[in-house]
Amino acid sequence: MLMLDAGAGAPDYFPCRYGASKAVFRGPWRDLTAPYVAMLGGSATFGKYVDRPFPALVEQALGHPVANLAGLNAGPDFYLSDPATLDIAAGGRAVVVQVTGAEALSNPWYTVHSRRNDRFLAATPALRALFPQVDCTDIHFTRHLLQVLERSDAGAFGQVVQGLKQNWLAKMRQLMAGLPARRVLLWLADTPPPERADSLGSAPLFIDCAILDALRPEASAIVLAMPSPQARTLARFDMTYPETEATQAACLPGAAVHAEVADRLAPVLRGLM
Repeated sequence: MLMLDAGAGAPDYFPCRYGASKAVFRGPWRDLTAPYVAMLGGSATFGKYVDRPFPALVEQALGHPVANLAGLNAGPDFYLSDPATLDIAAGGRAVVVQVTGAEALSNPWYTVHSRRNDRFLAATPALRALFPQVDCTDIHFTRHLLQVLERSDAGAFGQVVQGLKQNWLAKMRQLMAGLPARRVLLWLADTPPPERADSLGSAPLFIDCAILDALRPEASAIVLAMPSPQARTLARFDMTYPETEATQAACLPGAAVHAEVADRLAPVLRGLM
């Protein structure tokens, strides 16, 4: 599974592999014979466009290897479809799981790509029956699909959202069950978890306090990492990216944000190691 598309002008991600997994991860490669931490998540955990993402900074703070097993635009399906990567994560002393959106995984309404979980593949019969007026032929991304559905029928869209939430919770429980007992959930977003998340907004989509509370028994800790205004302001200056990808870079954390995330995660993980 190839998931690195750095592009000209981006940092060197030192691609590497672990164990029997066919996935290519961000390196440099870590020796996992000693106690290590595994980090799972999407593009933010991967550290796209930054030289030293928070997994590397946490490794420096802990003095233990940290395997960055994140994938670009990855969600729970990335790991549930790759047992070899789950085995690597399960061998860690502790694991960090970034909270990603409920839209980025296959569900009763539509299917997504197994590696790039933001890619919409096909509508299910249930979605076609609920939205017979919607033509999905030219839709390629999950957010675009949801925008079309919301504009088409707000009432039916509410049913879709509830299905996405239930599906996300079930798959996250399945994912967590395959991980070591020391599990940390990482909320990385500009704002705290909302009381309700039933409409399209900022990422992670449709994840709110209620759904996180339902998942809380599966985690040793939940770390909330909301970047400071100063770190957000610095983002466009402390990232390396080709000008053609400026729009993508604007949606991701910069180096200062990664440093703040590491400062929040390191003490929690130190207590678990």
